[in-house]
Amino acid sequence: MRPLLHGDIDVAARVLMLLPPEGRGPLIRRIIAEACAADAYRKRHGRAHALWGDGTLMAAALARPCARAPQITAEYLECQFFVLDALLAGHRNTGASSHKRTPEITALKPREPASRRTIPNF
Repeated sequence: MRPLLHGDIDVAARVLMLLPPEGRGPLIRRIIAEACAADAYRKRHGRAHALWGDGTLMAAALARPCARAPQITAEYLECQFFVLDALLAGHRNTGASSHKRTPEITALKPREPASRRTIPNF
C-alpha cells in the first residue's frame, strides 16, 4: 500500500459509516488488502488496477459507496478508530519495531523527485 495521508483515513472511515458496527472490521481489513494488491499491480504493470485503483487506501475505499463528509461525531471518530486499528494491527504483524515505521504507517517520508520516478504517479 502506498504511504498514508489524512484523506485516506477520512474516506475509509466514511465508507465504514454506511455499515453497522459489526461489519466495519472485516470490511476495512478487506479494503487494506485490496489497496496492497493494487499497489503491487501498479508497481508491476505501471498503471492503476481497474477495480482497486492506484494502491492508496483512498482509491480502494472509493470502490464502494461513501458517506458524505460528516461533522465530527462519535460515529465518525469510531469509524476512524476502525481504520487506524486495522492499520496498526497490520503494522504489528509485520514485526516492525515502534522506532522503525513502515511506509504504510507514515506519510512523513519525502517523495522521490519527479525526475527519478519510473512509474507515473496516478
